[in-house]
Amino acid sequence: MSGDIQRLNRHLAAAQPSATYRMMDRVAARRASGATVISLSAGEPDFDTPEHVRDAGVEAIRAWHTRYTQVAGLRALREAVAAKFRNENGLAVDWQDTIVCSGGKQVIFNALAATLNEGDEVVVPAPYWVSYPEIVALSGARAVTVPCRAATAFKLTPDLLAAAITPRTRWLILNSPSNPTGAVYTRNELLALAEVLLANPHVLVLSDDIYEHLIFDGATFHTLAQVEPRLACRTLTMNGVSKAYAMTGWRIGFGTGPRWLLDAMEKLQGQQTSGASSISQHAAVAALTGPQDFIARSRGVLEERRNMVVRMLNDAPGLSCSLPGGAFYAFASCADLIGKVTAAGRLLETDEDVAIALLDEGGIGVVHGSAFGLGPYIRIAYALDEASLLKACRTIQVFCDSLTADA
Repeated sequence: MSGDIQRLNRHLAAAQPSATYRMMDRVAARRASGATVISLSAGEPDFDTPEHVRDAGVEAIRAWHTRYTQVAGLRALREAVAAKFRNENGLAVDWQDTIVCSGGKQVIFNALAATLNEGDEVVVPAPYWVSYPEIVALSGARAVTVPCRAATAFKLTPDLLAAAITPRTRWLILNSPSNPTGAVYTRNELLALAEVLLANPHVLVLSDDIYEHLIFDGATFHTLAQVEPRLACRTLTMNGVSKAYAMTGWRIGFGTGPRWLLDAMEKLQGQQTSGASSISQHAAVAALTGPQDFIARSRGVLEERRNMVVRMLNDAPGLSCSLPGGAFYAFASCADLIGKVTAAGRLLETDEDVAIALLDEGGIGVVHGSAFGLGPYIRIAYALDEASLLKACRTIQVFCDSLTADA
């Protein structure tokens, strides 16, 4: 077949596959070959979807709720989403100020694809979720990544933001709690960033709050449009049921923002997926309007796991890990492992080498920090049962202890 026939859209050709899924594929291949692997690479809670939510999905099928819905989502779900934003985030919205999509990723994709043109720029603090810069690239724009290092707790500062904004800047993407670091922005930190944004009225803000309910140490969650209402007219606040309600496979995300943006996103979605699964939408209504005790229980379990994992990582020779404030990730520096040699004779030149060696020689799947825009680190997802986490962390300790200096 000729190369011309196989020619791809140039934006797609330039995009990179998800590093998270690449590692998950490696894990699957190792398991298929008969190896025992503990995967700490997937950003997915190990809890079961709450029973009343599963029941709502089954009942939706039995009640024949199996046809198309409105493109922007069932009104019942949009009303539940609006109530969530009002009651939990203090945002003055009604159901018409919302949109429902097939997962949080589609909320982001719709917003960026509907608004970006050639030459536009999007400020993306690093470390970042692996899909942000790729979605920007697929939309024909350029991601301007801003390294946010351990010295600032992996968080964007006003000075860094101001230096990154140009006349071409169209969006800032802000994720709190963060994937991959678990960093959580305080109210005062958001207010300081808001001052920079108020001075740059051409910049839209995408506030990715998907890990909102997974925040530890009794801290209070804040979102940008809540702490600075003057930014609400140009902020898309997005969330979903995937992480808080353990509904990753149900594929329901949602957002609120200015009507002109939501209308554009709905127009795009109407020509793309036509809307989210009707069955999943009914289940999401049950999640948002039903008992919420599941969230507090799962958060408590994750906080205990976080404490154990971070303690054990810091006991591993050559690793250093700060205590994340939310989500279910630990972002450990492996700088002191670079240049060492594994028991199998592999020289560790990069954090990706560390991740691959951990999988091949230790049977532990992690994702290298460089995939998130900042190395040398490894990201450990601790959304796994305690016994598996203990075994994985002990294996990591043994792996680190076995390394030798490069001869």
